[in-house]
This record gives sequence, C-alpha cells and structure tokens, in this order.
Amino acid sequence: MKTADLIARIVLGFVFLVFGLNGFLQFLPQPAMPKGAVSFFGALAASGYMLPLLFATQIVGGALVLAGMVRLGLVILAPVLVNVVAFHVFLAPDGLLFATVVFAVALFLAWRHRASYGPLFVRGAHRRPDAAGASASQDPALARHSTHGERLS
Repeated sequence: MKTADLIARIVLGFVFLVFGLNGFLQFLPQPAMPKGAVSFFGALAASGYMLPLLFATQIVGGALVLAGMVRLGLVILAPVLVNVVAFHVFLAPDGLLFATVVFAVALFLAWRHRASYGPLFVRGAHRRPDAAGASASQDPALARHSTHGERLS
C-alpha cells in the first residue's frame, strides 16, 4: 500500500503544482469553455485577488503533498477540490472525468491518513499533555486557566 500512497501523492501533488503554476505562467493551452464558465472565471478575475489566491493555494497544497506533508496539503486543497468538482458539474461538464479522478485520488489519500483528521471532528476543547506529560486536569496550576488563558478561580 505504500507504493499506492506514493503514486497518489505524486499524481495529486503534481496536478495541483502544475495547474497552480499554469495559472500564473500560462504555459498550457486553455480549452474553450461554456459561457457560464467564462462568466465565472471573469468574475473571479475581476475581484483582483481571487484567481491569484486560488493558484497560490494550488501551488502550496500541491508542493506540500509532494514534500510528504500530505495531511496539511489535503486540508489546504480540500476547498479547492470541492470547487473544482462543483465547477465541472455545474459549468464545464467536459472536464468532469478528470476532476472526478483527481477528487478520488485525494479521497484515497485522506482515507489513508484518516486517523490524523479525527481530532478535527471531536466536540469540545481537549487539552494535550505538556512536555512533562502532565495534562491540565492533573496539574492544579494548569487547571485554573481555561483554554483561552483567562483565570477560572
């Protein structure tokens, strides 16, 4: 399974790194898009910041995945992935197959690292043990402070 992880990392990272760089450097030909897709991209471009932010996010996320920081890279790329799929479902269905394959690769990697994402879905504030191994509930000095630093007692 390590080989599949490596292949998925390389594919996903490379796709986002290349398409992010292409957003700035435009070295790949732009296919013709339906009118709605052109209008959508026009609106993103008119904002003055959204397209550069999108392309920079793709570069950073793709580079992190390629560098082995898969968990962080996937968290950064998740909103981009959702919008890429939605864009192709609603505005440019010709690219839906490629978008679906990229999304599936990302889901595969997320599934392989699912234990890392568990804490994101736990309700409430949980304190981590400090360097000495004592948690806030075990150390009265730490227990007197809330998670935001204000004094409780």
